[in-house]
Amino acid sequence: MILTVTLNTALDITHRVPSLRPHTTHRVTAVAERPGGKGLNVARVLAALGHEVTATGFAGGPTGAVVRALLAASPGVVDALLPCAGTTRRTLAVVDEATGDTTQFNEPGPQITAVEWAAFLAHYAELVAGARAVALCGSLPPGVPVGAYATLVRAARAAGVPVLLDTSGEALRRGVAARPEMIKPNAAELAELTGSRDPLPATRDARRRGARAVITSLGPAGLLAATPHGTWRAAPPRPLAGNPTGAGDSAVAGLLSALTEGLDWPARLTRAVALSAATVHAPTAGAFDPRTYEEVRGSVRVTAA
Repeated sequence: MILTVTLNTALDITHRVPSLRPHTTHRVTAVAERPGGKGLNVARVLAALGHEVTATGFAGGPTGAVVRALLAASPGVVDALLPCAGTTRRTLAVVDEATGDTTQFNEPGPQITAVEWAAFLAHYAELVAGARAVALCGSLPPGVPVGAYATLVRAARAAGVPVLLDTSGEALRRGVAARPEMIKPNAAELAELTGSRDPLPATRDARRRGARAVITSLGPAGLLAATPHGTWRAAPPRPLAGNPTGAGDSAVAGLLSALTEGLDWPARLTRAVALSAATVHAPTAGAFDPRTYEEVRGSVRVTAA
């Protein structure tokens, strides 16, 4: 079983409009709702790849109930979310059909109490004991300690379970120091962590801060990975047009699934890039287009960096 952790789950709501213009009224042409947050996106992709997945985090209030009902309809994902008194956040994405651009509005999330956090730590310890790998993903809801991911990394390492950490800011800085197996920042998050805007030295610097491997998302240019076995760039054969929301989460699913299958680094990066590209052609995050995945997987370029 692969465990995904989304402390700040969300109900993702997508509105499509013919053209997004400030200071005007818009008629929405389509609305979609799905369980959201980075770890839930990762869980759905892992399940689609045929892996056993358990998803945990917090869910509360009427919005949390909707998230859990939608998650129950996601094939292959086991719901291990923990109830909280606050109400799960919503995120609103507005897609401009004329340009394909997406504008995102993210709520902060529910206030988590000290009692709820302590309950989650005990819940997590039980789940980790049966996991082959763990993904720790996304932002922290209010009330959760800023060092939360560092605590969760250490608990997984004590159980002998590899961890991939995908977050940002101070939560990433502290989490890296706990020595996760992998981190997957994007270029902006990596620059914030290291102070360098040159991805190659910054990726290597992040390794020195504690992560065993650092895989940096470079957007349409693919991934840059510094690992114990070498440094590589992995790129799709060409940039793909579409909605990039969730592409990084699909890359995380690719990396974790390949890790549990014992694949080498070039194969891991090939899968991650192909899934990321295939998500750009999917209608929502947490899904990928199978035809694009197969097409791109056969032509990903992996080169030494």
